[in-house]
Amino acid sequence: MSPALLQRPERAAQAGPATPPRRRTRVLALAEARWAGAALVLFLAALPLQLTGAPAWAWGPLYGLAYVTGGWEPALEGLRALRDRTLDVDLLMIVAAIGAASIGQVMDGALLIVIFATSGALEALATARTQDAVRGLLDLAPATATRLTPGGGEETVATEDLRIGDTILIRPGERVGADGRVVEGAGEVDQATITGEPLPVTKESGDEVFAGTLNGTGALRVTVERDASDSVIARIVAMVAEASGTKAPTQLFIEKVEQRYSLGMVAATLAVFLVPMAFGGDLTSALLRAMTFMIVASPCAVVLATMPPLLSAIANAGRHGVLVKSAVVMERLGQVDAVALDKTGTLTEGTPRVTAIRPLRDSGLDEDGLLALAAAAEHPSEHPLARAVVAAAQERRLRVPAAGDFTSAPGTGVTATVQGRTVTVGSPARLLPAAPETAPDRSAAALATELENDGRTAVLVRRDGVAVGVLAVADRLRPDAASTVKDLTALTGRTPMLLTGDNPRAAARLGADVGITDIRAGLLPQDKVAAVRGEEAAGRKVLVIGDGVNDAPALAAAHTGIAMGRAGSDLALETADAVIVRDELATVPAVMALSRAARRLVVQNLVIAGVFISGLVVWDLAGHLPLPLGVLGHEGSTVIVGLNGLRLLRDAAWTRAAAPADDGAARTHTATPADDSH
Repeated sequence: MSPALLQRPERAAQAGPATPPRRRTRVLALAEARWAGAALVLFLAALPLQLTGAPAWAWGPLYGLAYVTGGWEPALEGLRALRDRTLDVDLLMIVAAIGAASIGQVMDGALLIVIFATSGALEALATARTQDAVRGLLDLAPATATRLTPGGGEETVATEDLRIGDTILIRPGERVGADGRVVEGAGEVDQATITGEPLPVTKESGDEVFAGTLNGTGALRVTVERDASDSVIARIVAMVAEASGTKAPTQLFIEKVEQRYSLGMVAATLAVFLVPMAFGGDLTSALLRAMTFMIVASPCAVVLATMPPLLSAIANAGRHGVLVKSAVVMERLGQVDAVALDKTGTLTEGTPRVTAIRPLRDSGLDEDGLLALAAAAEHPSEHPLARAVVAAAQERRLRVPAAGDFTSAPGTGVTATVQGRTVTVGSPARLLPAAPETAPDRSAAALATELENDGRTAVLVRRDGVAVGVLAVADRLRPDAASTVKDLTALTGRTPMLLTGDNPRAAARLGADVGITDIRAGLLPQDKVAAVRGEEAAGRKVLVIGDGVNDAPALAAAHTGIAMGRAGSDLALETADAVIVRDELATVPAVMALSRAARRLVVQNLVIAGVFISGLVVWDLAGHLPLPLGVLGHEGSTVIVGLNGLRLLRDAAWTRAAAPADDGAARTHTATPADDSH
C-alpha cells in the first residue's frame, strides 16, 4: 500500500465535524410568528378584563390592537387577491371580524383574528424548518478534501473544486468528499445516509463510494467520478426541494369552496342592504338587517366545523406519541390507500444485534464460552458488529477476559491475544479458504452460508487458527412490525410496499417475517421517489414511512410522509408531515383511523353548521330576525360544532382507533361516513 495511505498530515485534524451543525430557524425570527404572538397576548390581556366587568375603555383598545397586529397581514393578502380579481377566505374573515365588532361582538371578531394569525404563523414556521433541513443536508459533505497530485504529494482543496478524474485520499474517520470509485486501499464505509444499510460496507478497489458517507477503518484512494453539483447527496437535496415545491397543494375541505362562498356572502350582504334602500327603506333598518345577515351567514361555524375535529385528533395523537404537523396533514392521513415502508430504522430497530450463537461441535465451547471469547477480542473495536457482540455478552452478564495485542484489518476482522491464545473474529469469506480442507473449516463455512442465506451477517471466530464457531448478527425487527403491517393492510385494502437500500436477501427475510410481498431492495433515494410516483401515477395516495436522509425525497414526494422520531435524521424529521416520537410503529394505523374518524366528524359538523346558517338566513330574509337572537343562533351553532369536534380529545377515541384490525369494520378501507363507531 502506498505510504500516502498511511500518513496523516496535521491538516487532517482540522477536518470538519462528523455530524453537521444543526440549522434551525427560531420561531421569533419569523415576522408572522411575532405578529401572531402579539395578537394572542393582547387578546389574552383583554379577555379577562371584559369578563370581569371592567369598563370598555380598559379592554377595548387592547382588542383593537389585537385586530391590527393579527389582521393586517391577512387583510393585505386578501386585498392583493382582490386586486387579482379573486376573493379568499382571509379577507372574508377580516370583514366578518370587523362586522362582528361593528355590532358589539368585539371579542368574537378578535378570536377569529387570533386563530387566523396563529395558523399563518405555524405554516410559515413549517416551511422555514423544512428549508433549514434541506440546507443543512449539504453539510454532510465535507467542505474540503485531500487531493493527490501527479507528483505524489497532497493538497487540501475545496470539494467544489474537485474535477472528474481527480484522486482524493480518505483517511479513517473522515467523510468522503466526492462520489467516486476506490482505486487503492480497503475500508469500511458507513453509507446509511445514502442507502439506509444498518452496517458499514467493506470498500475495496473498484467499489463505488458516495460523498457524505463516513469512512470508518482503513484509508482509501478514490477517483472522482461526479462533480459536486451532481453527487448523490446533492441530488437528494434537489429532489427534496423539487418534490416539496411540486406536490399538489392540499387544502382543507372548506377551503376548496371558499372562493364561491366568499363571493356569494359578499354579494348577498350587499343585496340585503341595497335592495330595501332601492325601494325607499330606512337606512338604519337596512344596515341592521345587513349586519345581522353577515353575522348569521359568516362562516365561523363552518370553519369551526372543520378545525376542532382535526385539531382534537392532532392533540390526541400527540399525547400518544405521534406529532402531526398540521390540520391539512391530519385530513390527508385519512385519505391514504397505499403505504410504502423503509426497512432499517423503520420496520427494524436500526441497531445490529447478535441473533444466533453457533459453537462448533469439537470446539469445547458452549454458547456463552464462544460469545465471551469473541467479545474479548472485539472489545477494543468501535465497529458496529463488535459493539453488537460485546453488548450481547453484557446482556448475558458474561465474564469477558482481557485481550492484548489487538489489531484490526479493514474488511477482514480483528485479532487479539486472549488468555494466551490468538483469537480472530471477522468475515468468513476472508478468514476461510475458498476450498476448506479441515472439518472445522467446512462446518464453519456451512454454518456461515446457512446464516447468510437467511439474510443475516455471519461472524467467524477462530482460535489459534482453528474455527470454533459462528455468530449471526442482524438488525432486530420491531416487536410491533408484523401487527402494524396487518393493520395497514386492513386500512388500505392492499399490502404495504417495502422500499429499502439494503441487500435483497435481508429485505426478503424481513418481508417474510412481517408479511410483505412487494419488496424492492437495493434502492437509491431517486429509486424510492420513482416507486412512490409510480404508485401515485396509478391514482393511489401513498403514505411513506422512513427515518433516514435517503428516505427524505420519498417523504417529500409522497401524498403523506411519516418519520421515525428517535433515530430519524434532521432532514427526514423536517420533511415528513408527521413524526412518530417514540418510534412505536403501531401508532401509524391508529393515527390513520383517528384521521378517518375526524373526517366523519367534519362532515357531521358541516351538516349541523349548514342547517343553522340556512335556517337563520331564511329567517332574516323572509321575516324579521332580532339581532340578539341571530347572534345567539350563530354563536350556538358555533359552540355545538366546536363541542362535537372536541369529542376526539378523549382517550376512548384513540383506544378505538388503535383497536386491532379484526375488531371491526371501522378499521377497514370500506368504512363509510355513516359509521360513527369512533
